Amino acid sequence: IQEGVAALGGYAEIFQRNVLASGVIPQISVIMGPCAGGDVYSPAMTDFIFMVRDTSYMFVTGPDVVKTVTNETVTAESLGGASVHTTKSSIADGAYDEIECYQSVTDHDLSLDRLIPDNANKPYDIKELIMKVADEGDFFEIQQNFAKNIVTGFGRVEGRTVGFVANQPMVLAGVLDSDASRKAARFVRFCDCFSIPIVTFVDVPGFLPGTAQEYGGLIK
Repeated sequence: IQEGVAALGGYAEIFQRNVLASGVIPQISVIMGPCAGGDVYSPAMTDFIFMVRDTSYMFVTGPDVVKTVTNETVTAESLGGASVHTTKSSIADGAYDEIECYQSVTDHDLSLDRLIPDNANKPYDIKELIMKVADEGDFFEIQQNFAKNIVTGFGRVEGRTVGFVANQPMVLAGVLDSDASRKAARFVRFCDCFSIPIVTFVDVPGFLPGTAQEYGGLIK
């Protein structure tokens, strides 16, 4: 309150991003410590909330305010601790120890952290990433010898057939040219006809400039 309207505007900008992502990007909040007042509304708008036992709290008004207004004596833990929100309010979806909490919400393949180099100018093979994501590393590439700067093909994710479309940094730095654009567009149209979900990996510096590309119909 003491920070004024500017602080409230900052809260609104965060909440707006939660709203825009809702139903589009799965949102997960992990509460590691005290989360009170206006801070609680952003995680409350996310899809899942996980809390750390004994160290995390969520409440709109804290124990001191509750005592002043209602003369009710309550601790932070009994007011908004992990056990309260997992057994009474149903606000939280799980309560764990700190390490267990991290492990539960970040189940991932550590090799993915090393696949993409820190140096943005260093190329890497996008097919390795696709095979890490696809079930059993099984990936069937389409038109692998044409427009190699973009990769298209089929695989499965969680047992469901999907189409993969990805820029290939190993070829022309993954830049889009007319051939790559037509290749990707044709593949996407096929997937659309058969209601096949598409997984895209984007790492592209832009369109390849030049008269050859313009003459080749890059605009379309």
